[in-house]
Order: sequence, then structure tokens, then C-alpha cells
Amino acid sequence: METLRVLVVDDETGMRLAVSRVLNTYSVRLGESGDEAITFAIESAESGEDALDRMAASVPDICLLDMKMPGMSGLDVLQEIMQRKYDTLTVMITAYATLEMAIEATKRGAHDVLPKPFTPDDLRVAMRRAVRHYLIQREARRLAAEKRQVRFQFISVLGHELKAPLAAVEGFLQILKDGTAGHDPAVAARVIDRALVRTEGMRKLIVDLLNLTRIESGQKRRDLAENDLREVAIASIETITASAAGRGIAIQLHAPDRALLVGDRGELDIIFNNLVSNAVKYNRDDGRVDVTIAPEDGTPGWRIRVADTGIGMSPDDVSRLFQEFFRVKNDQTRHIAGTGLGLSIVRKLAQLYGGDVRVESEPGVGSAFTVTLRA
Repeated sequence: METLRVLVVDDETGMRLAVSRVLNTYSVRLGESGDEAITFAIESAESGEDALDRMAASVPDICLLDMKMPGMSGLDVLQEIMQRKYDTLTVMITAYATLEMAIEATKRGAHDVLPKPFTPDDLRVAMRRAVRHYLIQREARRLAAEKRQVRFQFISVLGHELKAPLAAVEGFLQILKDGTAGHDPAVAARVIDRALVRTEGMRKLIVDLLNLTRIESGQKRRDLAENDLREVAIASIETITASAAGRGIAIQLHAPDRALLVGDRGELDIIFNNLVSNAVKYNRDDGRVDVTIAPEDGTPGWRIRVADTGIGMSPDDVSRLFQEFFRVKNDQTRHIAGTGLGLSIVRKLAQLYGGDVRVESEPGVGSAFTVTLRA
């Protein structure tokens, strides 16, 4: 049960008392089963000036405001409420309920007009409408505030992620400019190579961000066609083979001769590339990666499993693994580059195919990622 604060503003004592009597015993039932009840705590003000003084101290949720009062009129109060940006929903009460007056009251921020004289049932109907609209407005404000907070956090994290590589590139360029590297071309080449590694990391971060925002916004163009997941896996493995061979890591594919799925080839490449490259990056030297493609149990689709013999993760790391910008940080991963967005993108892509991704991991033993893609 929730209680909303209602301020009744009317210069007639009898009207204030009558409204209070009705609303003190009335509740608005919401939800399909009517089990959500909204009740009211009633406060009163006998003039517009009194109402604004009360609002300055504490803004009510709903205001029932008389149109014609000595001193400030209801329209004057409405104007002040709008200028002060009070989050209160106003219902205008008036004996002069003309179309022109309703338009003017709406322009100044009124939600509804309740004509005098009105019955208790008229008041209850008006309050029910007001409560529904108030709750919608409140939820909209909450979502807007949440969106602002998410945007702030996103920009803060992005700034943090870009600050270090930008500083590194700036430092490398300063070395070349100042001549600190000397006149040895080999030293200069190494400095340039290190700067290029940093810029490549920033490029990948930008590409991942664009992929993520396109997926989340629904604006990503999808070219759906029949693809063989075995071919996609082979292409991904070939891309990482040289890096894996340099560390003695063997990659084995276990898949049927054909594994057909209607999907976007670019999306499937992203899924396999992220899983296979992570399995190599976080593996131990002379380790192993097994890529398995098998039919999904019970439903049309495929199960992709990428298992490694790498460093593994703690249960706490696993619980946060699919959060944006999250990267496992410890002595074993400190030297491994990444954006912290790849697995978040994999999950969102899997969900586009009616599937999901899960992970099993044990520190020092390895990790296994399983993605389901439904046909």
C-alpha cells in the first residue's frame, strides 16, 4: 500500500472538509487483481499564497486547486508551480469550466479540470485518473534519472579506458619529438610499434562500442542468410592460429560436416572471434582450446562450446563477467589487453538468436563458454 500526499486548495472551508471526507475513506486499486492500493494523506490550504508556502516546504504529490480565490487565483498558482518546476500533479476545481479556461489551465500545467458542483463519485473518478497519470509521470522521471546516471557512468568509464592509452601514445610521440630515443632507427621503430599497439587498442574499443550501441538500439543492419557454423569457426581459428602457435597452444574443432543456421555472418564472426581469442589470450603456454559445435538439445538450434586450459576465474569474477567494461584483474591478467566489452556483446548477440551464454570456470584449471543459438 502506498500513500500519496494531496493538497486541497480552496477558500471555502466546507469544500475543503467535503473533499477531505471523501478522500480519507477512498483508495485507488491498481494492478490486474486490484491488490495494489493507493491511499491519500490530505492537507489543506485556504488561499493560493498559503498553498505556495506549503509547497515551498514540501511539494505534495497531487494538488486539487480552486480556480477562483481571493488574492492569487488558481491560474496564478499554476503559473508559479510551473515556474518553480514543482513535481506535483494539479487538478483544477472550478465553477467556470469553459473550454477556454480548460485550455488555459492545461497550458499552465494542469492535468485535469473538475467542474463544480461535483459529486463524491465525480471526485473519485477524477482522483483515479490523476493517480494513474501521476504514477506514469513518476516512472518516467525515474527512468529519465536512471538514463542520466547510466550515461554518466558510461562516459566516466569510457574516459577512464581511453585516458591511459592516449597518455601512452602522447608519451611515445614526445620521446620521438625530443630525440630521447636517439638516432637509432631500431629504437625509434620500437617506440612507434608500442604506440601503434595502443592505438589499435583504442580502435578496437571504438568498434566494440559501436557494435554494442547498434545492437542495444536495434539499429544494427542485419543481413540474414544461411551460414555454416563450421566454416565460421574455421575462419575464426585461422585468424588466431599464428598467435596460438607462438605459445604452443593447440586448437581443436569438433563439429559435424555441416551446421547450418540462418543468421548474420558478421554477428557469428563476432561471437566466434571473441570466444576463441579469449580462450587463447587467457590460456597457459602449451595449453589447449577445444571448439565444439553440436545440435541444441530439444530445440532447433546449435550449441557452441569453447573450452580452454587457462588461468580460470573465481566465482566472483564469473558473476560479473558479462558486465560492460568488466575485465578480470589479477597478476596473471595484468598484461592482457582488452576492452571489457566483448563478452557483453556476445551475450546480446546470442539473445538476438533466442539463446544465451553461460560459463563454467575454475581457477588454475580453465574456462568453458557455451553459447546457444536457436534456428
